[in-house]
Formats: sequence, structure tokens, C-alpha cells
Amino acid sequence: MLSVETRYAIDPASAKALDTTGLRAHFHAGGLFAAGQIRLIYSHYDRMIVGAAVPDGADLQLDHVKECGTASVLDRREMAVLNVGGAGVVSAAGVDYEMAKGDVVYLGLGSGPVRFSGAGRFYILSAPAHAAYPARLITIKDAKSFRTGAPETANDRTIFQFVHPEVMQSCQLVMGYTQFHGGSVWNTMPAHLHDRRMEAYLYFDLDPAQRVFHIMGAPQETRHLVVANEEAVISPPWSIHCGAGTGSYSFCWAMAGDNTDYRDVDMVAMEALR
Repeated sequence: MLSVETRYAIDPASAKALDTTGLRAHFHAGGLFAAGQIRLIYSHYDRMIVGAAVPDGADLQLDHVKECGTASVLDRREMAVLNVGGAGVVSAAGVDYEMAKGDVVYLGLGSGPVRFSGAGRFYILSAPAHAAYPARLITIKDAKSFRTGAPETANDRTIFQFVHPEVMQSCQLVMGYTQFHGGSVWNTMPAHLHDRRMEAYLYFDLDPAQRVFHIMGAPQETRHLVVANEEAVISPPWSIHCGAGTGSYSFCWAMAGDNTDYRDVDMVAMEALR
């Protein structure tokens, strides 16, 4: 029911020497959404956990994760859960959170075991926490949103901020997702860096026959990963993170690190990319 993979951090010089297989082994996260299972990746980039739970008709419980070194997964962590499937329920600390597609649940430090049920497909993010903040169900109506980009640059999109200082308080998790408007496919371009925080991307609502070309790497040494629906990318602090799809899609972005300042980025000029 539960499987955990550990991913160790590497430096940009080591990443530069990787072939496609090696690059995917370190940074691509496929096969997270498996029926009747909880699959997690424990990353050494800011100790972020990225994973998924798919109840598929039977309740799943996430409790002890050996890699965390605690009795229960949230004893020293916080968690955000995004539902990308049908109606489902996330339960923790005696409270049931009924989730529609697109809803997010935040669970604070000490929330205890987490149960997943219903028809949901639950994307899981977790980072170490130093304080306990209240658990909360955040619907798309509760999220802070803004529209940016333009059709002329193929990046007309709306960004929804869920676990974010302008919506709620967390320790270090910052999380939301982006939806594109007709014909736009470019995300997070112009590119940027934030060496103080890592980031994880989940691509979803992508037709199974289509792909996203996720661009990563140092600005002068870019590489790419070909990503399918409901696959994720672990983006290290030294890497840019942007991409373009062959069809419409949404993506969930999440960060952990030194701060929760969404605007704390170092822009990369288009002419500097190689």
C-alpha cells in the first residue's frame, strides 16, 4: 500500500554530466498515481515529500514513514493535499474534509495519521514544520487568483494561490496551481531562479496522448524532461523551471525552503538562456 523512494540532492556540475536516463532518475517523478496505493518520494531538496494516494474504492491511511524518523508522518511536518480526481475525503485529527476536484487541504504539524477515501486522486506535498498552524480546507473560491501573461506570448493563464501568505499561514510550504486559457501552453516564462527554495511541479489535466516539455538546469546549461499527465518534476534551487505543452494542461507548483515569499525570485533574461 505504501512505497517510499529516496532522492538525494546533486549539484549542477554533476547534473550537467547526466544523460536522459540519469536526469529522469533524479528529477522526474512518474507512476505516483497508482490505484489502491500511496507512493511517495522523499527528496533531500529541503526534505520535501512529493507523492500521491489513490484510494480506488478502499480507504488508504498514511501514518508511519520510516524516512521521516518519527512515529507518524506529521509529527514534525506539515502537508498540503490537492485533489485532481473525483469527489473524495481527506481525514485527519478526527475531521473529514470533503474535497471536490481542485480543492486543497492543509494539515499542520501534529495532525496525526491521514486517511484518504472516495474517488479522489490526491497529490501529496509535505515539508518539515517548526510550528502548528490550523488545518484548513481551501476551495478554488477561497484561493487568491490573478491573471497574467498574454495570448500573443502563448502564456495567458490564471494563477491560483492556496497555501500562501495572502491566504493562510504555514511554516514553509507554499503551494498553488496554474490554469491556462485557450491556446496558451507556456508556463513560468520568462524563467527565474530562487536559490533559497526548491520547487516541485505536477502536470495534470493533460490529454494522455500529449506531453509537456519541462525545461530545467542552470540558465546557461538548460536541459529538458518530457512529462506525461499526472507526472511530477523535482526542481532543485539552482535550476530554472518552465515548460510548454503540446496540448492544454494545468500544473501544481509547490515550494519549500528559507521563506514563503512568492516574489522572492531572481529573473533570468531571455538572452541569457542557453
